[in-house]
Amino acid sequence: MGSGGARGHAHIGVIKAIEERELRIHNIAGSSMGAVIGGVYATGELDTYIEWAESLSRRDVVRLLDFSFTSTSIFKGERIFETLKDLVGERLIEELDTGFTAVATDIDEQREIWLKRGPLFTAMRASTAVPGVFAPVELNERTLVDGGLVNPIPIAPTLNDATDLTIAVNLNSITNVSQSKSPTPKDEPSPNKSTYQTAISEFLDGLLSSDSDADAVPDAAELLTRSIDVMQGAIARLKLAAYTPDVTVEIPRNACAFFEFHRAGELRDLGYSQANEALDKLGC
Repeated sequence: MGSGGARGHAHIGVIKAIEERELRIHNIAGSSMGAVIGGVYATGELDTYIEWAESLSRRDVVRLLDFSFTSTSIFKGERIFETLKDLVGERLIEELDTGFTAVATDIDEQREIWLKRGPLFTAMRASTAVPGVFAPVELNERTLVDGGLVNPIPIAPTLNDATDLTIAVNLNSITNVSQSKSPTPKDEPSPNKSTYQTAISEFLDGLLSSDSDADAVPDAAELLTRSIDVMQGAIARLKLAAYTPDVTVEIPRNACAFFEFHRAGELRDLGYSQANEALDKLGC
């Protein structure tokens, strides 16, 4: 289950399409948002997560972003995972009924780390720690950041499984999806806001909106997220060539902006339709 920010909610639709065909999911490997959805599924609490995620408004997403005010990251990332813990409860990976691996990056050793044991939410948190955006995780004397940096489609952790199919979900497909939605409304600037608060508000607007002028110079938020997508897309193509899965579900990288988590329902539907199309071709 690949990385790709808010596009990760497409994983939910993929899982639903697989379950409808009465295919049993034996093992999951996930990077970044793929680790979050995969981990929640492995706890058996995916429906609880769906109910919560699809109720989020744009304002709710902003409230979950806890500024760190440090030199290492923009957000701490703690508020999001404390909320998830309240929803599904803390678990140990080795006690889950479904096999699960979260992929993170050891920033010092410059290599991927497979987290197969220990607290589930620590593994999720490490796998989603986008450098500069969310604070890194210190674990076993390692500094861990987002797994998508080195492996945005972690197929390798599942290669030794005695399963009939390996299904990969690529959230960075270069194919495009038509954008028919209306522009996301932005908060009106308040005359009482300080310059600092206005700057923060504008930065969040950039993170939470996919509406952009193709001819305009991208702002810092857009440049950051687009750069991450380009990097992960390039690595994903290499991984798919090296470890060819039986089925690849392609989710276009323009389906939504990196932080548009308030569009969970749309992304679930997209993942469901793309998964059915891919599985139909295989005759599953």
